[in-house]
Amino acid sequence: MSYQLWLGFMVACWVISVSPGAGAIASMSSGLNYGFRRGYWNALGLQLALLVQIGIVAAGAGVLFATSPWAFLAIKWFGVGYLLYLAYLQWRAPVQSIQIQQEQPTKSAAKLVLSGFLVNMSNPKAIVFLLAVLPQFLDLSRPQLPQYLIMALTMITIDLMVMAGYTGLAAKVLRLLRSPSQQKIMNRSFATLFAGAALLLSLVHQ
Repeated sequence: MSYQLWLGFMVACWVISVSPGAGAIASMSSGLNYGFRRGYWNALGLQLALLVQIGIVAAGAGVLFATSPWAFLAIKWFGVGYLLYLAYLQWRAPVQSIQIQQEQPTKSAAKLVLSGFLVNMSNPKAIVFLLAVLPQFLDLSRPQLPQYLIMALTMITIDLMVMAGYTGLAAKVLRLLRSPSQQKIMNRSFATLFAGAALLLSLVHQ
């Protein structure tokens, strides 16, 4: 993987991680209810599931993309379309979509890890999303396994940092985003980020 390709992937990872989703909501909920030190175990569970999902994509998509340029183009434009679809959903998201339910702080670290793992693994859209995005950044002239390992390390490292932010700041920041107008601005800002990621993907070549 070239430096330029990795840089593009890193930018995409930041956009994907920062955009609010099930993992971000789970991290904010954990931080709000358990504090940073305990709540961050949830983020570790999220990453375990992400690692499994990346492995699934790497095992099934590599041969297809190495042998079929048409498959590359089909999945590339599927990825662009899917990102635009997510942008549309985020733009139209109701303001109550980021509400978080309060829980009693009774979960152990192991239960929080399991909870985070199940949040990501029970979301079939996550694998579809990774299948649409990861292969776009492969350099087919080089071995694919090291590239997937680099992408996994990059994605998990960035996601850990982002989830640390969501977890640590949830109790303070989330309480400042309760008004409908503030939530609407946040939803539409992330919709714009999804659209920007779609534009970046459309510029990627095999």
